[in-house]
Amino acid sequence: MEYNIKNAYCKRVWDDISTRYADQDHFLQAAGLILETIGPVVDKMPDLEKYAVLERFVEPERVIMFRVPWTDDQGKSHVNRGFRVQFNSAIGPYKGGLRFSPEVNLDVLKFLGLEQTLKNSLTTLPMGGGKGGSDFDAHGKSDAEVMRFCQSFMTELYRHIGPDTDVPAGDKGVGGREVAFMFGQYKRIRDEYTGVLTGKGLAFGGSLARTEATGYGLIYFAECMLKKMGTDFKGKKCLISGDGNVAQYAAEKIIQLGGTPITLSDSSGYILDEEGITQEKLEYVKAFRAEHKKVDEYVKKFPKAKFFKGEKPWGVKADLAFPCATQDEIYLDDAKKLVANGIKLVAEGANMPTRAEAIEYFQQNKVVFAPGKASNAGGVAVSGLEMSQNSERLSWSFEEVDRKLKDIMTNIHDNAWETARKYATEGDYVAGANIAGFVKVAQAMVAQGLV
Repeated sequence: MEYNIKNAYCKRVWDDISTRYADQDHFLQAAGLILETIGPVVDKMPDLEKYAVLERFVEPERVIMFRVPWTDDQGKSHVNRGFRVQFNSAIGPYKGGLRFSPEVNLDVLKFLGLEQTLKNSLTTLPMGGGKGGSDFDAHGKSDAEVMRFCQSFMTELYRHIGPDTDVPAGDKGVGGREVAFMFGQYKRIRDEYTGVLTGKGLAFGGSLARTEATGYGLIYFAECMLKKMGTDFKGKKCLISGDGNVAQYAAEKIIQLGGTPITLSDSSGYILDEEGITQEKLEYVKAFRAEHKKVDEYVKKFPKAKFFKGEKPWGVKADLAFPCATQDEIYLDDAKKLVANGIKLVAEGANMPTRAEAIEYFQQNKVVFAPGKASNAGGVAVSGLEMSQNSERLSWSFEEVDRKLKDIMTNIHDNAWETARKYATEGDYVAGANIAGFVKVAQAMVAQGLV
């Protein structure tokens, strides 16, 4: 993918990193889209080049890599790789999830950390950007094996994190079970009870509405987009990929707002329910997902639905699309199918699920598109609220957290919209989110000097 980077300073930085990190495709896509869009504001901030802000902005402040030895239930020893990419702390302690998945490597975590830096900035909460994880795969592992892995992982990670330094959370492959195991190990080693991890259980410092936050936040953001388009969710058919927390709670909020989700998916394929996924059906999805069963369980209970093995849901006729599974879900061919099938809006519930060429195709064909750094910021927003509750030794009600979440997502939308109108093209949420998130971080970096 070639990026149309017009600003000379941005282009020089791009040429440098695209040569140095030629093997890091995901990181380069994230950086390329940012450098392509922030040119107009870079032109107005001459101190950025003077203080080498862009060169520093695209490099993590610190990359930590370590081995994670653990023993399975048969006594066999294994070694995985652990990472923490502490990308940028200009506006607050590093904040970002831990991902346990075979796909985890430095390329993936650098792209996630860079995106997280702008995402956290957009929330307006005092959080820097970071990401981490391991190539460990929990599928098929017992609770005892997962516990031993998490304890070994935290035995190294603990020395690099803290409530005012770096506050990890869950991500793909890291849910409440894993967070609890890691929190317990951190507490045991440090002999202190602090809010060093978010996504904790409600019994030990977690926040109500955290599980729902990313999915609900995505739909709150999309609701704002639809309002700008002069419409709402009522009567809209919606495609959703994924079947985890983000997809489930995006579907739930769509149903509450009068829309009709008709697809869910996982790595094995997707289900299509033309009659619509109701709240009752969604509760069944939550139940079988809790048992780690595949999405085709749905058609066993609801035989009028169809399962398409090994396929993605982007060829189905609908109004709105929400990719909520993982990165690299929508390529150019998928984008062409979505446009041909009448999709008018795409909002990312996952991190960078849409390839750059697909984003360009959406924009050329008047599909309103929201990047994940803006539309899926609800999860980290409520993580930030969890940090506040932990610091104050408070626990807010579900309704209070949900209200704050909706306010944050509305503000992110309005900031991205107004910034795009000021610096780029009205309705270009990619440029608006990138510029709005970048300006705050860049101003802090300039003010703090060469650190």
